[in-house]
Amino acid sequence: MLMQMRDSKKGDTAAAAGDDRTDSGALIRDIATRLLSARTRGGLGTIVAQEISAYSLFDLQIIGGRLNSDIGKLPQPYRQAICPYFRDQIFGKHHKLLSMGRSGAFDRMTGPIHDRETFTRFCTMLPEGCFVWEETSERNPYFQNPKNRLFYYLIAAFTMFVLEEPGHPVGMPFPGGFTVEQRGRDFYCLIRDKEKDVFWSICNFCPALQTEEAKRV
Repeated sequence: MLMQMRDSKKGDTAAAAGDDRTDSGALIRDIATRLLSARTRGGLGTIVAQEISAYSLFDLQIIGGRLNSDIGKLPQPYRQAICPYFRDQIFGKHHKLLSMGRSGAFDRMTGPIHDRETFTRFCTMLPEGCFVWEETSERNPYFQNPKNRLFYYLIAAFTMFVLEEPGHPVGMPFPGGFTVEQRGRDFYCLIRDKEKDVFWSICNFCPALQTEEAKRV
């Protein structure tokens, strides 16, 4: 959500991802195809874990630095309230992904990927989505890297299609005092249907349902 809020006005300056002009574009398309080849939730988890394992400690430091930079731009007290949820969304799920891979948990997840149509749309979006947010004005050149955005999408794929949880963690607050909710086995989110014009937003692929009656925290 943080990148989406900032980048929704940057689409006109995006680099094209639909051709073979860059090695990174071709690589990301190959990864998207590999994700799409998964037939089970466990198979998808295994593929995502393998791709995530290719990120070095330096890569993770850069991704963490970008997250800290973006969180630091938010006003207080919202910044303090949302910070742990962003960290859980990215690095909490990163830790869980690798832990499940090491424990063999994915081998036991033999059920199919639910909502195959949505998953296919996610994989189709991914190559272009990794480039559309790129900013030429960013001071740190390492932040201008589609590989970093791919990390974000890989974690989202694990969260939404393997764990079948919302892309943004339960309890995550939004401006106005609303949160991502869990009611029984269902999840609800106030902004679930608010990002339809932002094709690269993970909200368009999230298993959460649109909140009809928002509850303030």
